[in-house]
Amino acid sequence: MFEAGEGGGPISVEHDISRPPRVTIKTVARDAGVSVAAVSKVLNNAYGVSDDMRTRVMRSVERLGYRPSFAARGMRGQTDTFGVLLIDMRNPFLADLTEGIKAGLNAAGKRMMISFGGAETVIEKSLIDAMIDMRMDGVIMVAPRLPSGELEDYARQMPTVLIGHHEPDAASFDTVNSDDERGATMAVEQLVRRGFRDIWMLCAPRRVGGHEVGDRREAGYYAAMQAAGLSDRARVVESRSETGDDPAEFSALLDALPRPGAVFSWSDIHGVPLITEARARGLRVPEDFAVVGYDNSSLARLMPVSLSSIDQQGIEVGRKAAETLLARVERGSKGRHILIPPKLVLRTSG
Repeated sequence: MFEAGEGGGPISVEHDISRPPRVTIKTVARDAGVSVAAVSKVLNNAYGVSDDMRTRVMRSVERLGYRPSFAARGMRGQTDTFGVLLIDMRNPFLADLTEGIKAGLNAAGKRMMISFGGAETVIEKSLIDAMIDMRMDGVIMVAPRLPSGELEDYARQMPTVLIGHHEPDAASFDTVNSDDERGATMAVEQLVRRGFRDIWMLCAPRRVGGHEVGDRREAGYYAAMQAAGLSDRARVVESRSETGDDPAEFSALLDALPRPGAVFSWSDIHGVPLITEARARGLRVPEDFAVVGYDNSSLARLMPVSLSSIDQQGIEVGRKAAETLLARVERGSKGRHILIPPKLVLRTSG
């Protein structure tokens, strides 16, 4: 971002030897009763400047006849670079999501820089602070672990769009998500159509907040079980791992008495190893044991897994998130919250 200094004003040629003092950005700041940084934000049309601040600064600019340098006039305070904050790349779904974000930004001639927060709030905060310091034009956060209050604080400093975070009343940031509740309902409905009644859900590790995709998928699961008259058979099993790398939890689920006839897995990265464990025990899939996953990731398409899965259309979610962020940068917003309809992709597992 450009900020004019003492020498940033124009050089005028005067015939009067008693030339008046040059008006600088510091002069404007003193006259308006604000900081130099505030004047710079107004002149560069930066994000987050209040109408009152803009009015005060522009009145001083006009009254003093301040003229910023040509370079400052030509810049809008934008870097054409946007941050993307992910947990990691172990979930194949995130590759589709990132591809969609890249496509949306590239279409507008923008760039993206990807950072990984590792599901650690301390790391997330340091990375977002760095994005602000680097004057990035905005950020897309995917499943951030930060609480809503801190997300709102950051969104007031930099245009922000969240994916994997449902908060439809938020005004300071936008959200773009697959309709997770509807997707879970579709999964249960498919298993009911196949004749299963003891349908369990394998859910993500729970966190406080209530804004996560797992919460919405769990709500959709319970709603579908109730609609099918199976509320008394509903059971949610919480996974101990977000990455599906704990074989013991799949063994424990299949050892349960009575064992479920089918499982709706909140993600493919849990559904795939669950099928593998079931087949290792000699269970026929889907005759003895059926699974429907979520994400329709590349894992689900592998043979012999062939996992039926809910496609949350990651590329479209990512592209729409990029477009929503660009709109917020250009025009501002009071909070847009977009849901992308999911699709059921049937394979042999359920």
